[in-house]
Amino acid sequence: MTSVPATASQAKLGVSTRISAAAIVTGVFFVALFLKPAGLLVRDWWSNPEAGHGLLLAPMAVWLAWKRGFLKEFQPAPVLGTALLVLAVLVREVSDLAAELFTLRGSLLLAGVGLIVYFRGLRQALAWWLPITLILLSIPLPELVTSALALPLQFKASALGTRLLEWRHVPVQLNGNVIQIPGHQLFVTEACSGLRSLSALISLAVLMGGLWLRLARSRILLIAISIPVAILINGVRVFLTGFLVYFVDPKLGEGFLHLTEGWLLFVVSLVLTALAAWSIRALERVFYPPLAEAPAHVAA
Repeated sequence: MTSVPATASQAKLGVSTRISAAAIVTGVFFVALFLKPAGLLVRDWWSNPEAGHGLLLAPMAVWLAWKRGFLKEFQPAPVLGTALLVLAVLVREVSDLAAELFTLRGSLLLAGVGLIVYFRGLRQALAWWLPITLILLSIPLPELVTSALALPLQFKASALGTRLLEWRHVPVQLNGNVIQIPGHQLFVTEACSGLRSLSALISLAVLMGGLWLRLARSRILLIAISIPVAILINGVRVFLTGFLVYFVDPKLGEGFLHLTEGWLLFVVSLVLTALAAWSIRALERVFYPPLAEAPAHVAA
């Protein structure tokens, strides 16, 4: 009668050993395959101004996943997880051959989701939707996409800045993204298009929505609000640059002071987005009160 527990204990030990060995082998292969995409992504976060918000989003995503934790009830999905891992490896190899950095770096995220699904199931991946989305937003867009977006944003910022200058009775002439004021010429470059602040503000709107808002449509509304806010604030930045150059000092249109002006206005856009999130949350509480706070007839 004493041999049965010993045998069961040995069987459990054998299963645990096999699981640990499989986890170690999986980890080694994962690092070998996806070390390059991970290194490229971290390098971009550190050196590419368009992707600098990844230095904030990535640690935040890890913290949110840790705070959410693992679901107590889970069902591993090895078939779906394996399919995602195979797809990630294929995307990684094809992207490496084609030198396409966006999909190469994206394969790292896809492989991570595949591992989550394999070991913890699809429900765990859905429970971590916010950290996964933040990591996705931290991957720099392809240069072809950013170039296509930057030029219209340059024209929009130039037009908004010109209208505001005219409103302040500054003699101004607009030619594309070149603003002519007496004695000075302002060129709204790609760096001043507002694409950098737009991508960062959208990412922060996703974070605010995930943390503060309960409804998916409320989160979508907040993201939609953040886009015109970023565009408008960038137009105000162009206006302030022209205004200060014309009335105060041409040196205010370049260098450290110009950069500081951009950061201060980004803080303004962030505050406006936060106020929008607060307002939407207040509306949620009025029209969709939580069950614990709902009136008795609603809870019933």
